[in-house]
Amino acid sequence: MAIALTSLVGTSQAQTAIRVGPSHAIKSIAVAAAMAKDGDTFEVDAGDYRGDIAVWTKDNITLRAIGGRVRLIASGMAAEGKGIWVLRGGRMTVEGFDFSGTRVADKNGAGIRLEKGILTVRDCTFTDNQNGILTGGNSQAELEIINSEFGYNGHGDGQSHNLYVGEIARLTVTGSYFHHAKVGHLLKSRAAVNLIQYNRLTDETGGRASYEMEFPTGGIAYVVGNIIQQSSQTENPHLVAYGAEGYKWPKNELYLINNTLVDNRPHGGVFLRIKPGSVLVKAVNNLLVGKGQLDAAGPGEYRNNFNADWDEFELAAREDYRLKRNSRLLGKIQDSGLANGQVLTPDSEYIHPRKVTRLSSPARHPGALQSLK
Repeated sequence: MAIALTSLVGTSQAQTAIRVGPSHAIKSIAVAAAMAKDGDTFEVDAGDYRGDIAVWTKDNITLRAIGGRVRLIASGMAAEGKGIWVLRGGRMTVEGFDFSGTRVADKNGAGIRLEKGILTVRDCTFTDNQNGILTGGNSQAELEIINSEFGYNGHGDGQSHNLYVGEIARLTVTGSYFHHAKVGHLLKSRAAVNLIQYNRLTDETGGRASYEMEFPTGGIAYVVGNIIQQSSQTENPHLVAYGAEGYKWPKNELYLINNTLVDNRPHGGVFLRIKPGSVLVKAVNNLLVGKGQLDAAGPGEYRNNFNADWDEFELAAREDYRLKRNSRLLGKIQDSGLANGQVLTPDSEYIHPRKVTRLSSPARHPGALQSLK
């Protein structure tokens, strides 16, 4: 077995990185999962791993792709009839993996099924699954998605989605690209706390997604610095929906700050849908491309939101929503304030494809993007 020594952050001990791949003693990810112990790190050789499904049950597991992408192709297989990977251990980090092609009988096959634990996904892609990632409703579970991509997931019945998060403790998504869900949503979350910051959720040409973003049971949602675009062929007119199934969390607060929301629906769509109830809504510094207003959703604090023409942007037809240097909207940002001790004004922005960059100076413009050409 080939091994390498790496240092453990915060400890004086060393950890063995266990190599996985055709040229190593451990040739499959399934075997790696079966022999894993708490604290293991696996380095997986780049390449295609067809039908190499796994159930992960240990704590503090790290998996890294080495030498390129690790492509996990379902090829008709699914762990426990659920997905390529099923997770119900403790903390786990995954980096550099591509999950594709999951199909199961109940139409909920996932690239990853998170049932328990704290999962961090970095630089991964989820394509052509019935769900990209699907979580259960474990109240202690957390999911963090960083610089990843979700596209062409969904069974086509509107009940499966690019990302489908159950009633977990926390969802964090940054620097990620969501597009072309098959009738389902680009992002759907029932988490108690949601931090959706500096992403691109654009259904684009040929897209048939329903909602671009939905929080059906409320919770706290910080939606900051995102590009959110509804395609012309959508089967649902709403871009962002909140509380449609009723409010199930003690605190229900939506903060919609410095987003660029684009409605390509020929007959007009709805930027924001809020179910009436005990909910706090704050929407500040957003740009709206298309007809309609955010405050049509109901009571809340709606401030400094602008309807923008297509020609305000560099090349909206190619999803380049940077403001032009002669835009009337430049410099018109207002202070968004604080919420639960968190600063709402953006300090970063999304860079395509699936990256985030820190702003070199304070945000000055409404909308998701601060940089100019």
